[in-house]
Amino acid sequence: MYILALNCGSSSLKYQVFDADTKKVIVGGNVEKIGLPDSFITQKYPDGTKDKKEVSMQNHIEALNEVLLMLRKASIDMNEIGGVGHRVVMGGSKFASSVEINDEVMRAIEEWKDLMPLHIPASLMGIESARQMLPNAKQVAVFDTAFLQTMPEHSYRYAIPESWYKNLGVRRYGFHGTSHLYVSKRAAAMLGKPADQCNLITMHIGSGASGVAIEKGRAVDTTLGMTPTAGLVMGTRPGDVDAAAMFYVMEKLNLTPEQMTKHLNKDSGLMGITKCFADRRDVEENRESNIDCQLAIDIETHNVKKYIGAFMAELGHTDAIVFTAGVGENDAYLRGKFCEGLEELGIKLDKEANEKALARKGVDEAVISTPDSKVKILMIATNEELVIVEDTIAIMNGTYNPDHLKMDYSFSKSR
Repeated sequence: MYILALNCGSSSLKYQVFDADTKKVIVGGNVEKIGLPDSFITQKYPDGTKDKKEVSMQNHIEALNEVLLMLRKASIDMNEIGGVGHRVVMGGSKFASSVEINDEVMRAIEEWKDLMPLHIPASLMGIESARQMLPNAKQVAVFDTAFLQTMPEHSYRYAIPESWYKNLGVRRYGFHGTSHLYVSKRAAAMLGKPADQCNLITMHIGSGASGVAIEKGRAVDTTLGMTPTAGLVMGTRPGDVDAAAMFYVMEKLNLTPEQMTKHLNKDSGLMGITKCFADRRDVEENRESNIDCQLAIDIETHNVKKYIGAFMAELGHTDAIVFTAGVGENDAYLRGKFCEGLEELGIKLDKEANEKALARKGVDEAVISTPDSKVKILMIATNEELVIVEDTIAIMNGTYNPDHLKMDYSFSKSR
Protein backbone atom coordinates (compact mmCIF):
# COMPACT_ATOMS: atom_id res chain seq x y z
CA MET A 1 0.00 0.00 0.00
CA TYR A 2 1.08 3.55 -0.74
CA ILE A 3 0.58 6.82 1.14
CA LEU A 4 0.50 10.06 -0.85
CA ALA A 5 1.68 13.24 0.90
CA LEU A 6 0.37 16.46 -0.66
CA ASN A 7 1.48 20.01 0.06
CA CYS A 8 -0.56 22.61 -1.85
CA GLY A 9 0.97 26.09 -1.94
CA SER A 10 -0.61 29.15 -3.49
CA SER A 11 0.86 28.35 -6.92
CA SER A 12 2.60 25.04 -6.32
CA LEU A 13 1.92 21.43 -5.39
CA LYS A 14 4.56 19.21 -3.82
CA TYR A 15 3.97 15.48 -3.55
CA GLN A 16 5.64 12.29 -2.39
CA VAL A 17 4.53 8.67 -2.51
CA PHE A 18 5.69 6.48 0.37
CA ASP A 19 5.62 2.72 0.86
CA ALA A 20 3.35 2.31 3.88
CA ASP A 21 5.40 -0.58 5.30
CA THR A 22 8.93 0.76 4.91
CA LYS A 23 8.02 4.47 5.05
CA LYS A 24 10.49 4.99 2.21
CA VAL A 25 9.89 7.43 -0.66
CA ILE A 26 9.00 5.70 -3.92
CA VAL A 27 8.68 8.81 -6.05
CA GLY A 28 7.96 12.50 -5.57
CA GLY A 29 7.83 15.79 -7.35
CA ASN A 30 6.77 19.38 -7.58
CA VAL A 31 4.29 21.31 -9.71
CA GLU A 32 5.27 24.95 -10.17
CA LYS A 33 3.65 28.11 -11.57
CA ILE A 34 0.08 26.83 -11.30
CA GLY A 35 -2.22 29.35 -12.96
CA LEU A 36 0.45 30.62 -15.36
CA PRO A 37 0.90 29.56 -18.99
CA ASP A 38 4.42 28.20 -18.35
CA SER A 39 3.48 25.84 -15.51
CA PHE A 40 5.37 22.56 -15.31
CA ILE A 41 5.81 19.42 -13.23
CA THR A 42 9.10 17.79 -12.23
CA GLN A 43 9.02 14.22 -10.95
CA LYS A 44 12.00 12.92 -9.00
CA TYR A 45 13.08 9.34 -8.39
CA PRO A 46 15.20 7.90 -5.54
CA ASP A 47 18.11 7.24 -7.92
CA GLY A 48 18.33 10.96 -8.69
CA THR A 49 16.75 10.87 -12.14
CA LYS A 50 14.00 13.32 -13.06
CA ASP A 51 11.11 13.66 -15.49
CA LYS A 52 9.93 17.13 -16.48
CA LYS A 53 6.65 17.90 -18.21
CA GLU A 54 5.63 21.37 -19.34
CA VAL A 55 1.85 21.61 -19.37
CA SER A 56 -0.64 24.39 -18.67
CA MET A 57 -2.33 23.90 -15.30
CA GLN A 58 -4.81 26.62 -14.37
CA ASN A 59 -5.65 25.37 -10.88
CA HIS A 60 -4.85 22.67 -8.34
CA ILE A 61 -7.50 20.34 -9.75
CA GLU A 62 -5.68 20.24 -13.07
CA ALA A 63 -2.34 20.01 -11.24
CA LEU A 64 -3.37 16.96 -9.21
CA ASN A 65 -4.70 15.30 -12.35
CA GLU A 66 -1.27 15.76 -13.96
CA VAL A 67 0.39 14.40 -10.82
CA LEU A 68 -1.69 11.23 -11.00
CA LEU A 69 -0.80 10.84 -14.68
CA MET A 70 2.89 11.15 -13.80
CA LEU A 71 2.51 8.62 -10.99
CA ARG A 72 0.89 6.15 -13.37
CA LYS A 73 3.88 6.68 -15.66
CA ALA A 74 6.04 5.65 -12.69
CA SER A 75 3.97 2.45 -12.37
CA ILE A 76 2.11 3.56 -9.26
CA ASP A 77 -1.24 1.73 -9.05
CA MET A 78 -3.86 4.28 -7.98
CA ASN A 79 -5.84 1.51 -6.28
CA GLU A 80 -2.85 0.94 -4.00
CA ILE A 81 -2.93 4.48 -2.60
CA GLY A 82 -4.66 3.81 0.69
CA GLY A 83 -4.24 7.23 2.27
CA VAL A 84 -3.56 10.84 1.36
CA GLY A 85 -2.01 13.18 3.92
CA HIS A 86 -2.59 16.88 3.26
CA ARG A 87 -0.47 19.64 4.74
CA VAL A 88 -2.89 22.38 5.80
CA VAL A 89 -1.28 25.65 6.81
CA MET A 90 -3.93 26.76 9.33
CA GLY A 91 -5.99 24.81 11.85
CA GLY A 92 -6.50 27.57 14.40
CA SER A 93 -7.16 26.57 17.99
CA LYS A 94 -9.75 24.00 16.85
CA PHE A 95 -7.22 21.45 15.59
CA ALA A 96 -4.36 20.58 17.94
CA SER A 97 -3.61 17.33 16.09
CA SER A 98 -4.03 15.65 12.73
CA VAL A 99 -7.56 14.51 11.81
CA GLU A 100 -9.40 12.47 9.22
CA ILE A 101 -11.07 14.83 6.77
CA ASN A 102 -14.86 14.95 6.56
CA ASP A 103 -17.31 17.66 5.55
CA GLU A 104 -17.21 19.25 9.01
CA VAL A 105 -13.42 19.50 8.88
CA MET A 106 -13.64 21.03 5.41
CA ARG A 107 -16.04 23.70 6.68
CA ALA A 108 -13.74 24.47 9.62
CA ILE A 109 -10.72 24.86 7.32
CA GLU A 110 -12.72 27.12 5.02
CA GLU A 111 -13.33 29.53 7.91
CA TRP A 112 -9.66 30.56 7.68
CA LYS A 113 -9.90 31.50 4.00
CA ASP A 114 -10.01 35.26 4.66
CA LEU A 115 -6.90 35.11 6.87
CA MET A 116 -4.94 32.83 4.52
CA PRO A 117 -6.27 33.82 1.08
CA LEU A 118 -3.31 32.33 -0.80
CA HIS A 119 -2.97 29.00 1.00
CA ILE A 120 -6.38 27.85 2.27
CA PRO A 121 -8.20 27.92 -1.11
CA ALA A 122 -5.34 25.91 -2.61
CA SER A 123 -5.50 23.36 0.22
CA LEU A 124 -9.27 23.03 -0.08
CA MET A 125 -9.03 22.52 -3.82
CA GLY A 126 -6.30 19.91 -3.37
CA ILE A 127 -8.29 18.04 -0.73
CA GLU A 128 -11.51 18.07 -2.72
CA SER A 129 -9.69 16.92 -5.85
CA ALA A 130 -8.02 14.06 -3.98
CA ARG A 131 -11.35 13.00 -2.51
CA GLN A 132 -12.86 12.81 -5.98
CA MET A 133 -9.90 11.27 -7.81
CA LEU A 134 -8.93 8.81 -5.07
CA PRO A 135 -12.31 7.98 -3.49
CA ASN A 136 -11.08 4.82 -1.74
CA ALA A 137 -8.18 6.54 0.01
CA LYS A 138 -8.54 7.93 3.53
CA GLN A 139 -7.93 11.69 3.53
CA VAL A 140 -6.06 13.18 6.49
CA ALA A 141 -5.31 16.81 7.36
CA VAL A 142 -1.98 17.55 9.06
CA PHE A 143 -1.97 21.12 10.35
CA ASP A 144 1.03 23.46 10.40
CA THR A 145 -0.36 25.03 13.56
CA ALA A 146 -1.10 21.84 15.56
CA PHE A 147 2.29 21.42 17.26
CA LEU A 148 2.10 25.00 18.55
CA GLN A 149 -1.25 24.59 20.31
CA THR A 150 0.44 23.59 23.59
CA MET A 151 1.56 27.20 24.09
CA PRO A 152 0.24 28.64 27.36
CA GLU A 153 -2.23 31.50 27.19
CA HIS A 154 0.35 34.06 28.28
CA SER A 155 2.37 33.13 25.17
CA TYR A 156 -0.36 33.10 22.56
CA ARG A 157 -2.55 36.00 23.75
CA TYR A 158 -1.95 39.53 22.50
CA ALA A 159 -2.49 42.56 24.74
CA ILE A 160 -5.50 43.71 22.71
CA PRO A 161 -9.23 44.13 23.44
CA GLU A 162 -10.52 40.75 24.62
CA SER A 163 -13.41 40.78 22.16
CA TRP A 164 -10.94 40.66 19.26
CA TYR A 165 -9.56 37.45 20.68
CA LYS A 166 -12.90 35.86 21.59
CA ASN A 167 -14.94 36.92 18.57
CA LEU A 168 -12.30 37.11 15.82
CA GLY A 169 -9.69 34.63 17.01
CA VAL A 170 -6.87 37.20 17.04
CA ARG A 171 -3.98 35.45 18.80
CA ARG A 172 -0.60 33.90 18.11
CA TYR A 173 -0.87 30.55 16.29
CA GLY A 174 2.57 29.89 14.84
CA PHE A 175 3.40 27.81 11.77
CA HIS A 176 5.93 25.26 10.46
CA GLY A 177 4.74 23.04 13.31
CA THR A 178 5.26 19.77 11.44
CA SER A 179 8.91 20.67 10.86
CA HIS A 180 9.45 21.71 14.47
CA LEU A 181 7.84 18.46 15.63
CA TYR A 182 10.12 16.34 13.47
CA VAL A 183 13.40 18.04 14.42
CA SER A 184 12.48 18.13 18.12
CA LYS A 185 12.09 14.33 18.09
CA ARG A 186 15.35 13.87 16.23
CA ALA A 187 17.12 16.29 18.59
CA ALA A 188 15.97 14.30 21.61
CA ALA A 189 17.26 11.11 20.00
CA MET A 190 20.62 12.74 19.24
CA LEU A 191 20.86 13.98 22.81
CA GLY A 192 20.00 10.51 24.14
CA LYS A 193 17.14 11.85 26.24
CA PRO A 194 13.38 11.27 26.23
CA ALA A 195 11.62 14.03 24.29
CA ASP A 196 9.62 15.03 27.38
CA GLN A 197 12.87 15.85 29.18
CA CYS A 198 14.30 18.13 26.49
CA ASN A 199 14.32 21.91 26.40
CA LEU A 200 15.05 23.05 22.86
CA ILE A 201 15.12 26.08 20.60
CA THR A 202 14.28 24.99 17.06
CA MET A 203 15.01 27.42 14.25
CA HIS A 204 13.29 26.67 10.93
CA ILE A 205 14.99 29.09 8.57
CA GLY A 206 14.14 28.93 4.89
CA SER A 207 12.40 31.43 2.66
CA GLY A 208 9.87 31.50 5.48
CA ALA A 209 11.30 31.32 8.99
CA SER A 210 10.23 30.65 12.54
CA GLY A 211 11.70 29.77 15.90
CA VAL A 212 10.03 27.74 18.63
CA ALA A 213 10.81 27.40 22.34
CA ILE A 214 10.18 23.81 23.44
CA GLU A 215 9.97 22.95 27.13
CA LYS A 216 9.90 19.28 28.13
CA GLY A 217 9.02 18.34 24.57
CA ARG A 218 6.11 20.76 24.13
CA ALA A 219 6.02 24.08 22.32
CA VAL A 220 5.66 27.00 24.71
CA ASP A 221 6.41 29.97 22.44
CA THR A 222 7.06 30.86 18.81
CA THR A 223 8.29 33.80 16.78
CA LEU A 224 5.38 33.73 14.32
CA GLY A 225 2.00 35.21 15.10
CA MET A 226 -1.54 35.06 13.77
CA THR A 227 -0.08 35.13 10.26
CA PRO A 228 3.31 34.09 8.86
CA THR A 229 4.57 37.69 8.68
CA ALA A 230 5.78 38.15 12.27
CA GLY A 231 8.99 37.19 14.08
CA LEU A 232 12.17 36.50 12.14
CA VAL A 233 13.19 38.33 8.96
CA MET A 234 12.30 36.17 5.95
CA GLY A 235 12.88 36.18 2.20
CA THR A 236 9.92 38.43 1.41
CA ARG A 237 8.21 38.88 4.81
CA PRO A 238 9.35 41.49 7.33
CA GLY A 239 9.19 39.72 10.66
CA ASP A 240 8.39 41.95 13.62
CA VAL A 241 7.21 45.45 12.69
CA ASP A 242 5.21 48.09 14.54
CA ALA A 243 1.55 47.53 13.62
CA ALA A 244 0.75 51.24 13.86
CA ALA A 245 3.49 51.99 11.34
CA MET A 246 1.56 49.93 8.81
CA PHE A 247 -1.56 52.07 9.27
CA TYR A 248 0.60 55.18 8.85
CA VAL A 249 1.96 53.83 5.55
CA MET A 250 -1.51 52.81 4.36
CA GLU A 251 -2.83 56.31 5.02
CA LYS A 252 0.11 58.12 3.42
CA LEU A 253 0.21 55.92 0.31
CA ASN A 254 -3.55 55.36 0.13
CA LEU A 255 -3.14 51.57 0.20
CA THR A 256 -5.96 49.05 0.54
CA PRO A 257 -5.68 46.14 3.00
CA GLU A 258 -5.12 43.83 0.02
CA GLN A 259 -2.26 45.99 -1.22
CA MET A 260 -0.67 46.14 2.23
CA THR A 261 -0.99 42.35 2.58
CA LYS A 262 0.82 41.96 -0.73
CA HIS A 263 3.63 44.30 0.37
CA LEU A 264 4.06 42.44 3.68
CA ASN A 265 4.13 39.01 2.03
CA LYS A 266 5.95 39.68 -1.24
CA ASP A 267 7.93 42.93 -1.04
CA SER A 268 9.43 42.93 2.46
CA GLY A 269 12.12 40.96 4.32
CA LEU A 270 15.39 40.52 2.47
CA MET A 271 13.69 41.70 -0.72
CA GLY A 272 12.62 44.92 0.96
CA ILE A 273 16.09 45.65 2.32
CA THR A 274 18.14 44.74 -0.75
CA LYS A 275 15.49 45.78 -3.29
CA CYS A 276 16.49 42.87 -5.54
CA PHE A 277 17.20 39.65 -3.61
CA ALA A 278 14.97 37.32 -1.60
CA ASP A 279 17.35 34.34 -1.66
CA ARG A 280 20.09 34.28 0.99
CA ARG A 281 22.53 32.80 -1.53
CA ASP A 282 22.23 35.93 -3.65
CA VAL A 283 22.42 38.17 -0.61
CA GLU A 284 25.62 36.50 0.63
CA GLU A 285 27.22 36.41 -2.80
CA ASN A 286 26.81 40.18 -3.12
CA ARG A 287 27.48 41.22 0.48
CA GLU A 288 30.93 42.66 -0.22
CA SER A 289 29.85 44.74 -3.20
CA ASN A 290 26.35 45.72 -2.09
CA ILE A 291 25.96 47.49 1.25
CA ASP A 292 22.24 46.66 1.33
CA CYS A 293 23.08 42.95 1.22
CA GLN A 294 25.41 43.32 4.18
CA LEU A 295 22.73 45.30 6.01
CA ALA A 296 20.19 42.55 5.31
CA ILE A 297 22.54 39.96 6.84
CA ASP A 298 23.15 42.18 9.87
CA ILE A 299 19.42 42.75 10.42
CA GLU A 300 18.59 39.05 10.10
CA THR A 301 21.47 38.03 12.37
CA HIS A 302 20.44 40.57 14.99
CA ASN A 303 16.86 39.30 14.82
CA VAL A 304 17.77 35.62 15.22
CA LYS A 305 20.15 36.27 18.12
CA LYS A 306 17.53 38.35 19.90
CA TYR A 307 15.02 35.51 19.79
CA ILE A 308 17.57 32.89 20.84
CA GLY A 309 18.34 35.00 23.90
CA ALA A 310 14.66 35.59 24.66
CA PHE A 311 13.81 31.89 24.38
CA MET A 312 16.76 30.92 26.57
CA ALA A 313 15.52 33.31 29.24
CA GLU A 314 12.04 31.84 28.91
CA LEU A 315 13.19 28.22 29.15
CA GLY A 316 15.66 28.72 31.97
CA HIS A 317 17.71 25.74 30.80
CA THR A 318 18.35 24.93 27.14
CA ASP A 319 19.68 21.56 26.02
CA ALA A 320 20.19 22.43 22.37
CA ILE A 321 19.60 24.88 19.55
CA VAL A 322 18.49 23.20 16.32
CA PHE A 323 18.87 24.68 12.84
CA THR A 324 16.72 23.28 10.03
CA ALA A 325 15.04 24.08 6.67
CA GLY A 326 16.81 25.35 3.55
CA VAL A 327 19.05 27.94 5.18
CA GLY A 328 19.38 26.19 8.53
CA GLU A 329 20.49 22.99 6.81
CA ASN A 330 22.75 24.40 4.10
CA ASP A 331 24.16 27.79 5.06
CA ALA A 332 27.21 27.38 7.27
CA TYR A 333 28.04 31.08 6.95
CA LEU A 334 24.71 32.25 8.38
CA ARG A 335 24.70 29.58 11.11
CA GLY A 336 28.07 30.94 12.14
CA LYS A 337 26.76 34.50 12.19
CA PHE A 338 23.73 33.45 14.26
CA CYS A 339 25.95 31.85 16.92
CA GLU A 340 28.75 34.42 16.87
CA GLY A 341 29.20 36.23 20.18
CA LEU A 342 26.93 33.90 22.15
CA GLU A 343 29.77 32.13 23.98
CA GLU A 344 28.85 33.79 27.27
CA LEU A 345 25.46 32.06 27.00
CA GLY A 346 27.20 28.69 26.74
CA ILE A 347 26.81 28.48 22.95
CA LYS A 348 30.08 27.54 21.25
CA LEU A 349 30.12 26.68 17.55
CA ASP A 350 32.66 24.22 16.13
CA LYS A 351 33.65 26.00 12.92
CA GLU A 352 35.00 22.89 11.19
CA ALA A 353 31.95 20.78 12.07
CA ASN A 354 29.68 23.62 10.96
CA GLU A 355 31.35 23.84 7.55
CA LYS A 356 30.86 20.11 6.96
CA ALA A 357 27.22 19.93 8.11
CA LEU A 358 25.42 20.54 4.83
CA ALA A 359 22.25 18.69 3.83
CA ARG A 360 22.94 19.33 0.15
CA LYS A 361 26.08 17.20 0.56
CA GLY A 362 24.20 14.30 2.12
CA VAL A 363 24.50 15.18 5.82
CA ASP A 364 21.09 14.62 7.44
CA GLU A 365 22.06 15.70 10.94
CA ALA A 366 25.14 16.71 12.89
CA VAL A 367 26.39 18.19 16.14
CA ILE A 368 28.07 21.47 15.20
CA SER A 369 28.97 22.72 18.69
CA THR A 370 32.29 22.23 20.47
CA PRO A 371 32.59 19.39 23.01
CA ASP A 372 32.62 21.92 25.88
CA SER A 373 29.60 23.89 24.68
CA LYS A 374 27.03 23.96 27.49
CA VAL A 375 24.24 24.26 24.92
CA LYS A 376 24.51 21.82 22.03
CA ILE A 377 24.09 23.17 18.51
CA LEU A 378 22.51 20.75 16.04
CA MET A 379 21.82 20.75 12.32
CA ILE A 380 18.90 18.47 11.43
CA ALA A 381 17.43 18.12 7.96
CA THR A 382 13.68 18.32 8.40
CA ASN A 383 11.24 15.77 6.97
CA GLU A 384 7.71 17.13 7.20
CA GLU A 385 6.44 14.58 4.69
CA LEU A 386 7.41 11.69 6.96
CA VAL A 387 5.36 13.22 9.79
CA ILE A 388 2.40 13.55 7.41
CA VAL A 389 2.75 9.94 6.32
CA GLU A 390 3.10 8.50 9.82
CA ASP A 391 0.12 10.50 11.10
CA THR A 392 -1.92 9.32 8.11
CA ILE A 393 -1.00 5.67 8.64
CA ALA A 394 -1.73 5.87 12.38
CA ILE A 395 -5.16 7.43 11.75
CA MET A 396 -5.90 4.72 9.18
CA ASN A 397 -4.85 1.99 11.64
CA GLY A 398 -6.59 3.51 14.64
CA THR A 399 -3.30 3.90 16.53
CA TYR A 400 -2.98 7.69 16.30
CA ASN A 401 -2.48 9.58 19.56
CA PRO A 402 -3.22 13.32 19.39
CA ASP A 403 -0.55 13.84 22.08
CA HIS A 404 2.61 13.76 19.98
CA LEU A 405 4.74 12.83 23.01
CA LYS A 406 2.79 9.57 23.20
CA MET A 407 3.00 8.80 19.48
CA ASP A 408 5.41 6.04 18.46
CA TYR A 409 7.12 7.90 15.63
CA SER A 410 9.79 5.93 13.79
CA PHE A 411 12.04 8.99 13.64
CA SER A 412 12.01 9.48 17.41
CA LYS A 413 14.37 6.54 17.85
CA SER A 414 18.17 6.70 17.94
CA ARG A 415 19.90 5.70 14.70
